[in-house]
Amino acid sequence: MSGKILVIDDEKTIRWSLGEALKNQGYEVDEAENGTEGVKKFMEDPADLVVLDLKLPDKSGIEVLRMLREEDPALPVIMMTAYGEVETAVEAIKGGAYDFLLKPFQLEKMKVSIKNALESSRLKSELDGIRKKERDTYNFRNFIGKSHLMNEVFRKVTKIGESRASTILIQGESGTGKELVARAIHESSRGVDQPFMEINCAALPENLLESELFGHEKGAFTDAKFKKKGLFELAEGGTIFLDEIGEMGITLQSRLLRVLENKTFRRVGGVNDLKVSTRIIAATNRDLLKAIQEGNFRSDLYYRLQVIPIYLPPLRDRKEDIPLLANHFIDFFNREFKKKIKKTSPEVEARLQAYSWPGNVRELRNVIERAILLEAEDELLPEHIPVEMDADEAENGGAASGNDMRGVYPMSIRDMEKLLICRTLDETDGNKSKAARILGISRQTLREKTKLYEMD
Repeated sequence: MSGKILVIDDEKTIRWSLGEALKNQGYEVDEAENGTEGVKKFMEDPADLVVLDLKLPDKSGIEVLRMLREEDPALPVIMMTAYGEVETAVEAIKGGAYDFLLKPFQLEKMKVSIKNALESSRLKSELDGIRKKERDTYNFRNFIGKSHLMNEVFRKVTKIGESRASTILIQGESGTGKELVARAIHESSRGVDQPFMEINCAALPENLLESELFGHEKGAFTDAKFKKKGLFELAEGGTIFLDEIGEMGITLQSRLLRVLENKTFRRVGGVNDLKVSTRIIAATNRDLLKAIQEGNFRSDLYYRLQVIPIYLPPLRDRKEDIPLLANHFIDFFNREFKKKIKKTSPEVEARLQAYSWPGNVRELRNVIERAILLEAEDELLPEHIPVEMDADEAENGGAASGNDMRGVYPMSIRDMEKLLICRTLDETDGNKSKAARILGISRQTLREKTKLYEMD
């Protein structure tokens, strides 16, 4: 065990005996004989935990507790007293004490209380760190983009976060960052300390999705052996994010509509209405109006969801953001893989901007990650970007058909690959970088293939 413990007690025998026992457990121990000295020592050299007597010669333990907690609100304090006053114990716990022990206390019980208090403090500190990292990560101010389209998105996210809007619909192609926007709205809202619960509506069959969203009562169906809370209950006061809402079945859509309209729901198999106080953010990459025409989506649900719509533009419509995003991902993966790749050159930018990016920002991130991990050593070059199509190829639907393979069958996959590589190298006059780019593989892979097939 480790950690520093401050013992504040006017009885020297207790300070000494407790101090020796804790030192044997591996703790660093300091002591004070009154409240004034204890607070002074804590201010000069903060402890990880304080053991505090209720009755001190100069101050009450409750007053010292308040002073310590003002200095460090997260400080675990274990109070002890020879007087079994319930009111005093309640007051101490309300004041932030972790535990309240009666003298003469059992040493083993004190050790267990100290161990649990320090572990609880450590876990809370880790959780606070994770929450801070999430807030920093999903803070909309960290979103990358200077285009007019993205500035409009940033403006909307700011206003929504500050408002009491309870229903938001995010639309956009796959890979545009719909989940990031949903999290940014949550992180900028009043309910930031409340849960953010998410579920992909396309990942589960309708009956299981219903149970996940609304929960179920014991015995509601064959495998319902226990009562289960759904996401709407678990996200109370926070945000529930329904990704791929366009894939939700019609029957379940009607239940969701009831939640939006009445702010109540029932668990599967339940008879009691439960109230909902949760912000609902839905997202889809489908054209919901077309889905309505096809009978796959309820029009009343669509208009109820679209109280506040957000449209995320595809990357091809905001190409001025591509260099910013690319450099952001280079910086990120430099830290991740401990590399020092330079930022994008004009040649690399031209290569990136010539592509239509059907996978949007997610695809760009993956391309940069792959290039840094497998290709680049100190600089990102155009040939390191495994984008299979240039601007003309994207418009024409793929590479030219000069390397027609008709008339060469039957042959093995190995021979087919060898022939394809040979013809591509012939077409590029032996330029391996260009050949690798056409083949959609890295230069390293091409070198390995040529070695395998014993090509000159």
